[in-house]
Amino acid sequence: MLPPFGTDVLHTFEDEAFNRVYPLKVRNQSAAHWTPVQVARKAAQMLVTKPGTRVLDIGCGPGKFCAIGATTTGGCFTGVEQRAHLATVASDMIRSQGIPRVEIIHANITDVRFSDYDAFYIYNPFQENILPSLRIDSRVEMTESLYLRYTEYVEQQLAQAPIGTRVVTYVGECEEIPTCYACDREAFGGYLKLWIKIR
Repeated sequence: MLPPFGTDVLHTFEDEAFNRVYPLKVRNQSAAHWTPVQVARKAAQMLVTKPGTRVLDIGCGPGKFCAIGATTTGGCFTGVEQRAHLATVASDMIRSQGIPRVEIIHANITDVRFSDYDAFYIYNPFQENILPSLRIDSRVEMTESLYLRYTEYVEQQLAQAPIGTRVVTYVGECEEIPTCYACDREAFGGYLKLWIKIR
């Protein structure tokens, strides 16, 4: 791990430089599993509409999106991660870099109350349950039934959110997005989408 970069420069880094804050094993998984720096910047800007916007990153891994979001916007970011070791890596990184307005929670998504948040970020968090080639490791149970359970839970929670709620998805099939949301805009060749609840 590197000494603290300082939030004034942390958000200016590109992926190779940013990823140096992580242990080697986590760093080596970045290309396949963690949000690219430029995508994270754009996603955070789409989600944070005013200072203090509460953003939940569903399946935050080592906290990369939350760190970039907090250093490039005035939002408050919470990452939920079911793998204890990744939640620890994320918390350690946030603390060592002195990044404000970020909280990392070690929990399953079904234990999280969506009503505590204003906006949501989803980067394909459940696909590894149905695509073995995408699995980060074998430390948590992976089944198709869990994929369906988690996806349905997120969809139900988002359906109950207030009109105007923002969700950004990156890659994936967007099966978590209820029909009461409309795609407002896209970026990065359509891989990044902003959804807004319209009814």
